[in-house]
Amino acid sequence: MNAFRYWLTAAIVIIMSWTLNTTSAQKNIVIENDQLQLVIGDNAITKSLVYKPTNEECLIAHDSIPIFSVTQERPYHNEIKLAHPNKRMTFKANSIRREGNKLVVGFELVPYDAVIRIKETPDYIAFTFEDFIIHPNAYPTWFGITPPPATEICFLQLPIRNRKNFGEWLNVSWDDKIAVNVLGTDQYARIDADERNGYRILRADAVKDVRLRDVGAALIVTNSENLLDKIAQIEEDYNLPKGVKSRRDCQTKLSYYWSGNVNLQNLDQHLKYAKMGGFRNFMIYYPAFLAGSGYRNLGDYDYNKSLFPNGKDDLQSMLKKIEGAGLIPGLHVLHSHIGRDSRYVTPIPDHRLNMLRYFTLAKPLSMDDTEIYVSKNPVETNLADGTRVLKIGSELISFESFTTIAPYKFIGCKRGIDKTTINAQPVGYTFGLLDVSEFGATSVYIDQDTDLQDEVAEKIADIYRAGFKYIYFDGSEGVNDPFWFHVASAQHKVFKRLEPQPLFAEGAAKTHFSWHMLSGGNAFDVFPPETLKEEIRKWPSEEAPRMQQDFTRINFGWLGYVVPNEKTIGTQPDMLEFVTSRAAAWDCPVSIQTNISKFEEHPRTADNFEVFRRWEEARVQNWLTDAQKKDLQDLQQEHILLLDEKGKMELQPYHQIEHVAHGSKEVRAFIFQRGADMYVVYWHTSGSGKMKLPLDKSKVQLFEKLGKKESFKSAQKGSIVIPVSNRRYLKATNMSKDQLINAFGEAEIIN
Repeated sequence: MNAFRYWLTAAIVIIMSWTLNTTSAQKNIVIENDQLQLVIGDNAITKSLVYKPTNEECLIAHDSIPIFSVTQERPYHNEIKLAHPNKRMTFKANSIRREGNKLVVGFELVPYDAVIRIKETPDYIAFTFEDFIIHPNAYPTWFGITPPPATEICFLQLPIRNRKNFGEWLNVSWDDKIAVNVLGTDQYARIDADERNGYRILRADAVKDVRLRDVGAALIVTNSENLLDKIAQIEEDYNLPKGVKSRRDCQTKLSYYWSGNVNLQNLDQHLKYAKMGGFRNFMIYYPAFLAGSGYRNLGDYDYNKSLFPNGKDDLQSMLKKIEGAGLIPGLHVLHSHIGRDSRYVTPIPDHRLNMLRYFTLAKPLSMDDTEIYVSKNPVETNLADGTRVLKIGSELISFESFTTIAPYKFIGCKRGIDKTTINAQPVGYTFGLLDVSEFGATSVYIDQDTDLQDEVAEKIADIYRAGFKYIYFDGSEGVNDPFWFHVASAQHKVFKRLEPQPLFAEGAAKTHFSWHMLSGGNAFDVFPPETLKEEIRKWPSEEAPRMQQDFTRINFGWLGYVVPNEKTIGTQPDMLEFVTSRAAAWDCPVSIQTNISKFEEHPRTADNFEVFRRWEEARVQNWLTDAQKKDLQDLQQEHILLLDEKGKMELQPYHQIEHVAHGSKEVRAFIFQRGADMYVVYWHTSGSGKMKLPLDKSKVQLFEKLGKKESFKSAQKGSIVIPVSNRRYLKATNMSKDQLINAFGEAEIIN
């Protein structure tokens, strides 16, 4: 009898346990496709995210992180407001149910639900925040705002375990096998990741100040090799810029020749140097063909009639000639800047220029006042030179300083600057602190919440249609807050108007949505010759491997071109060899800012451009092996790309011989080994002459090019005299590395 009771009890427990588990399983929300299965409990806690082909769990679930949340700047429901401090509060999701293709989500405390539309496709799962459902009688009839009060909603939040790589721009965690990506399906989603111990929370938010409803993101879990294919499908389905296509275009990885002064008169000279360097891309900076000087006329986009009398027709002719020479033309422009000499600023400033702060006149402003009284404390207002500018009606006014104790006022005011129209305004008039560019204060920023950027974008697009094929978005950081949205949005307002879509694009700043437009990362500004190698190690060489995690290359330029003089050694072949080789290590291009007069003045231009040509040919041919790229990623070991005796490329590590000729700066020399023989490549940095070396003539050979011998003389027994000008190669047989280095150290320059 006791045994019977025992087995009966056990059976009841088993049945009840099975029933509870089955009921619990039935309450789970399962969202899946052929690649992934996402399981969410009815309490809105994500339980699992499995990559189905290998049944691998991608989630860290121990912290019980809800998949959704909603945020308010302060509580608005009366009882919540009374019960909690008035501060920014985030309310976690605590319930979820599925109704067809929609999820209905409840939250702790706040009296409304969120509706999130889901779309299960073979390539991804899409989540779109649709709307709120207000609970009955949640707010009294006299409640004077449109409910629900919400600052933002997190409509996807997943704690994803760390993998070998994390692309912070694309928001993807991946390794050799699996990639997990939360990707915006429109420009309005704020995509980000919060780093934790061993995992990251990949998230997608909708923000009220940008757009709260109809904002979407996609979840991709796939084999890493197929990630770009999945993103390409999203770009197609949601009509996004084709970032995957541009990354796969071979033109994207090639370097470019950059000019800010090319025109129909000097084009042939520019093409000569572009071909000398083996460039396939030709970037043109807007001042080359537009009127005005630098930034100060940005926004007008008028053609320079003295150089381009027929305007767009002349530009079109120039671009066709560039293409006819085998180079692809691109446009470099500052799309979000308005010049302070443009018609948008003077004589009457446009109302769509961005203001950083707003003030109200505490006293009337007359036509000749030099002090401006305001009702609000101006404390923390920017005081940098050139940026102290107020926009009051039809006038721009500069100021020297301000008071931070009442009565508040701006003092030392200069009226009608930038040739604007002086006006008077009454007490209570509202005006703003103009958003002046921090880079030189020669331009101001557009208010991206107005249609001014669209207006300027139409002008840029019309210029682009003259025959440009790619674009650089310079000054992309020059937008108003929120930057995560406006950086990419300003770029997109231009990009979507460009026909045809650019082969590739670069930009000075990027945010998540920019990934679909900027298939190449930013070019760094010019570094001086003396610090170039160290800056390359510090900046582009640090960024390039990170950007590879975003499936993107960067640009290791822009490179300047400096003629040697008494203050600088100038641009030298080994410097360009270092930059281009490090760029090639990560499949990246370079770019050079050009100046014809400097090219012609510099005695080593032919050698410098031969460095560009060889490395560009290596890019075109995909010549480097993975092992060679790995070697080039050693930032301390320098390399030279040789042409051997048969004209074939050969990569060799080499080392600089310091203190040539007792420390002379006139000669640079690097030593390397080929087989049993030692070689030194050397040249004169700023001219030509001769060099006496304590070497036995019978043990050395001189080559202008490998395989092309050049004669030289013996100075006396045990010494030789060799020419020093362009790059040459000295081959030493039966001689140690130290012997050769010492000989160059004891050399004598003969001018």
